[in-house]
Amino acid sequence: MLLDLSLVQEEYIEDCEVCCNPIQIIFTTADQELLEFRAENIEQ
Repeated sequence: MLLDLSLVQEEYIEDCEVCCNPIQIIFTTADQELLEFRAENIEQ
């Protein structure tokens, strides 16, 4: 997974490469360094 560290905060949904279930990706950055990363299962 590639993250665009030029963004301060991002939240999006991506399909898992292994099981194809949707995952919510949430991350925050500062000075192009990753501060927080979460990947949460989306219940279907």
